Amino acid sequence: MAVRVEPHQEIKGVYWVTLEDGARRLATRNLAPGRDVYGERLIRHEGVEYRLWDAYRSKLAASILKGIKPVRLTPGNRVLYLGAATGTTASHVSDIVGVDGHVYCVEFSARVMRELINNVCMHRPNMTPILADARIPTLYSTLVTTVDGIYCDIAQPEQAKVLADNADLFLKSEGWIMLAIKARSIDVAERPSELYRREMRTLEERGFLIEDSVHLEPYDKDHVMVVARYRK
Repeated sequence: MAVRVEPHQEIKGVYWVTLEDGARRLATRNLAPGRDVYGERLIRHEGVEYRLWDAYRSKLAASILKGIKPVRLTPGNRVLYLGAATGTTASHVSDIVGVDGHVYCVEFSARVMRELINNVCMHRPNMTPILADARIPTLYSTLVTTVDGIYCDIAQPEQAKVLADNADLFLKSEGWIMLAIKARSIDVAERPSELYRREMRTLEERGFLIEDSVHLEPYDKDHVMVVARYRK
């Protein structure tokens, strides 16, 4: 059976790849042909290279497979990515927004930032690495322009507050956000369901209209992805 590639039915810049064994996987078009980021398989189809997108390594991919709606991330977007880590998901966001978009990658760990720069950002002109604490967005306010969306995946107790503080500085009115709520990073003693409600309530109090949320099992335990719109 030959490999087949077709656009995702709802999300521009995301693709379905049907492999030789019939398995169907998410993928993005590789902005840095010939280079993988985290060992993912590269697929060439009709002269174009695609990167398979592992939902067990990416909460964004997991949330797409779980059917979260709407995903407003689209080619040409300018995105502030809080908690970029080594670039697994951020590189796929880079693929999606393409050469006309941009990804501002905020990461706190200097060791992780070195890997992000050397393995990912050096090969992708639409990514800006920013070594900073996402809890203090004023520290990088001169480096980030107004963005269309914010993707937040940080291990902090007040995840919704951190995102909202960044939105107040950088996110355009009616812009989109996606927040990966990590219950164990907030309070290991409290019930995850209570933590999810509390973080979503914080978003609403800060001017966000929550549009959808999905649990990420079996890809990630005790995680919920929230998608919302900013009413500045």
